[in-house]
Amino acid sequence: MDNLDSSKFSDEDNDALIPLNEDDLSSANVSHSPLNLGGGSVAEAPKVMPAAKPVIPKPSAPVTRPAEKLAAAERISGVKTFFAKLHVGAIEFLDEQITNWLKSNPGITVKQTNTVVGEIQGKKTEPNIIITMWY
Repeated sequence: MDNLDSSKFSDEDNDALIPLNEDDLSSANVSHSPLNLGGGSVAEAPKVMPAAKPVIPKPSAPVTRPAEKLAAAERISGVKTFFAKLHVGAIEFLDEQITNWLKSNPGITVKQTNTVVGEIQGKKTEPNIIITMWY
């Protein structure tokens, strides 16, 4: 606070503004009576209502849901991700790579695929097509 000029203030001003002992507080015109908000007089005791008995719900039959039956063939057991740069030769190579993987794994049934374009970091960061296959 380098810009505060303390020469403008004196100790006499501070003593006059801030009461330092209890005698100074008694001269203040402050009421210590309870605040009346218009809800009745202070002498009136509030009426207390008897507590209501809590309502306990009757037990009902448990809710049963039919169990979902998933065949083992419907479950996803693995994932394979393929990616290639975004130019014609790389996409043709990606097609061959996916085809060869499916031919070499005839027992695999593809359940879901996802295709997204994103950047993959190698020597330099380049956009790639990323194909994820769940089987």
